Amino acid sequence: MASLAVVILNYNRADLLADCLASIAAAPTRCHLSVWVVDNASTDGSATLVRERFAWVHLIESPVNGGFSAGNNLALRQILALPDPPDYILLLNNDTVVPPGAIDGLVEYLEQHPAVGAVGPKLLLPDGSLDLACRRSFPTPTVAFYRLFGLARLFPRSRRFAAYNMTYLDPDVETEVDSVVGACMMVRTAVVREVGLLDEAFFMYGEDLDWAYRIKQYGWKIVYYPGVTVYHYKRAASSRRPIPSIRAFYDAMRLFHRKHYAATTPALVNRLIEFGITIKELWALGRNLLLPPNARRVG
Repeated sequence: MASLAVVILNYNRADLLADCLASIAAAPTRCHLSVWVVDNASTDGSATLVRERFAWVHLIESPVNGGFSAGNNLALRQILALPDPPDYILLLNNDTVVPPGAIDGLVEYLEQHPAVGAVGPKLLLPDGSLDLACRRSFPTPTVAFYRLFGLARLFPRSRRFAAYNMTYLDPDVETEVDSVVGACMMVRTAVVREVGLLDEAFFMYGEDLDWAYRIKQYGWKIVYYPGVTVYHYKRAASSRRPIPSIRAFYDAMRLFHRKHYAATTPALVNRLIEFGITIKELWALGRNLLLPPNARRVG
């Protein structure tokens, strides 16, 4: 019997966390399952909720909000140190709902495809549309340029211009990709040992891309598998603090480019990419200040 540890990071969203945990509890699984919740110093009673309503969960209470990578790493370290660690680890956002069969579907996919190091499902937003982040290409200088300067939006069916979110592909087609999204990303525990933990230089956003980049460097495949569907109430966890979230989003873009591409990219292209990121950030900040609170978003 395969074994799996689910890691859920939470910050001040007890409502979302309760729905996520309830969906896991209501979905029977054939694998040996453990669930780990890392609470990043919430002040809304999230930790009390877990202790009182979900006593079967391993709760880790962080004294500070160290961000997505640092919070998840608290659980990953404990899981890797277990005498008998699980075969697989699932990073799962607190703003997701897992339907019956989803967990087993992802586990079975990895069981049947030994060359695949990480897999992600089809993620659907509340309106039924695809969460475009669930299948991505790496933001190479060329891909980033097309996205930052609007060509991806103008030509969503183009393999060249729409490479980042792969909008030219049918969402129901299984595809090997550069990255799936950390909102629901299942990884072999052996791969985590091999490539290391999440990079804590990424506070929020970008850490999944960076992890996927390192996984691919070690020769593992990453697959978008639409045979499994998970529901994602995207941005719900960050919508209460839109300005810090916007800054973290664009900081992550800069960090990823500088870490993986800047050294081998012509200086002029680097400047154009940094300029594009800054313009997009300023636009997003300005737009959110003008929108009503319930319409604000990050990207």
